Amino acid sequence: MAKITLHGDSVTTTGELPENGTSVKSFELVDTDLKNRTLDEFSGKKIIFNIFPSIDTGVCAAAAREFNEKAGDLDNTVVINVSRDLPFALKRFCAAEGLDHVETFSDFRGSFGEDYGVTITDSPMKGLLSRAVIVTDENGKVVYSEQVSEIAQEPDYEKALEAVK
Repeated sequence: MAKITLHGDSVTTTGELPENGTSVKSFELVDTDLKNRTLDEFSGKKIIFNIFPSIDTGVCAAAAREFNEKAGDLDNTVVINVSRDLPFALKRFCAAEGLDHVETFSDFRGSFGEDYGVTITDSPMKGLLSRAVIVTDENGKVVYSEQVSEIAQEPDYEKALEAVK
């Protein structure tokens, strides 16, 4: 279990992020059109998973915008935003913000959070996903991961982007 904080208060997750060199687990997430999406659809591509609690918070929104801005310049790479927000909220946000270089999926009825070790198990945010970044190579092997230690802080974008180069 990862020990992280929210405004300095202790928060725990269901597990640890996948380790470098391991393969990411298959997933089934829901896109903004309520269609199920799986890892297999991104076979042969590098993936940046931008995982966060809710698109309706300033830090989560900022991270989604930042990765969207950078994603257009990345070769053979997809950025996948993942939260437990409902697909309707994610669609509204992406449309309003013009996010068109990222995929945005919901784990509202899946097990991604548990499978990737990012579901928060306590605190007022219990049941949401923690803030984390996982980067894979084109073979689905983890090459970088960051469990952001303070949920209210943004991830290290530069390290994540360097990992796909």
